[in-house]
Amino acid sequence: MSFTNSTAVVTEFVLLGFTDRPELQAVLFVLFLVVYLVTLTGNLGMVALIRLDSRLHTPMYFFLTNLAFVDLCYTSNATPQMLATFLSEKKTISFVGCFTQCYLFIALLLTEFYLLAAMAYDRYVAICDPLRYSVRMSRRVCVCLATFPYVYGFSDGLFQAILTFRLTFCRSNIINHFYCADPPLIKLSCSNAYVKELAMLISASLNLSLSLTIILVSYIFIIVAILRIRSAEGRRKAFSTCGSHVAAVTLFYGTLFCMYVRPPTEKTVEQSKIIAVFYTFVSPVLNPLIYSLRNKDVKQALRNVLRRNSIRTRFMTLFSSKG
Repeated sequence: MSFTNSTAVVTEFVLLGFTDRPELQAVLFVLFLVVYLVTLTGNLGMVALIRLDSRLHTPMYFFLTNLAFVDLCYTSNATPQMLATFLSEKKTISFVGCFTQCYLFIALLLTEFYLLAAMAYDRYVAICDPLRYSVRMSRRVCVCLATFPYVYGFSDGLFQAILTFRLTFCRSNIINHFYCADPPLIKLSCSNAYVKELAMLISASLNLSLSLTIILVSYIFIIVAILRIRSAEGRRKAFSTCGSHVAAVTLFYGTLFCMYVRPPTEKTVEQSKIIAVFYTFVSPVLNPLIYSLRNKDVKQALRNVLRRNSIRTRFMTLFSSKG
């Protein structure tokens, strides 16, 4: 920190991370490095698989591609910095770096809210109005439904981040977290944070409730439509098309309700670190597994790609041996 007129002005922050016990640093580094590499492989693999197989060029997988991209950005926003602090005595992050990290987390979080809502609407149209599905979910509609979450998320995220960093940080520059999160930053402020806390509460409550309402209403209509299907096999197939999305929604929203809807205290800041692990690492690493293990189309596409690569490898080997 630099000092002017006996008042500390923060120019960088110190991230405490998960623990200050040196014997755990190497173990945590290896653990989160493995999780990060699996997350990269899973989400990049999902995007590549959808692009390579033309049968997956449908609205459902178009939204899934965007979800995988957001998850990839989400975990990449904090993980490299966090991994570096595990192996370094210097655990600082610049003021600009902290602002950028905080902004991207909020923006990507809001983007994922409405991407999951758009995916629920897509499943609603597919099951409740299948005859007009191609018209109601045209490419133009899909692009609009996918664009709105990014535009809104990054706009509101910028507003929230600006409110946070307009606060005066003069008590300390030590953040009790593994990334620059809103609640611990507010705790460091020595200025009146009422406006920021109110804005954070309104944004969190509004976006959580609105996106979840869209999802719940969509699934109410979906369940009603499925119950009207006479054959058990037909109902099973209809439910299976929604199973992966329901699992992803449950995992994501289940870790967020107590994150941003309470005023930050020492206890909630400590709890937020544990919760943040789930939506920063667990959700992004599990989403590709959820959609691949529960989806016959994805598994078939993966087999087709592996088979084509196997045939290509055999042909190249045979060609090179003859040469």
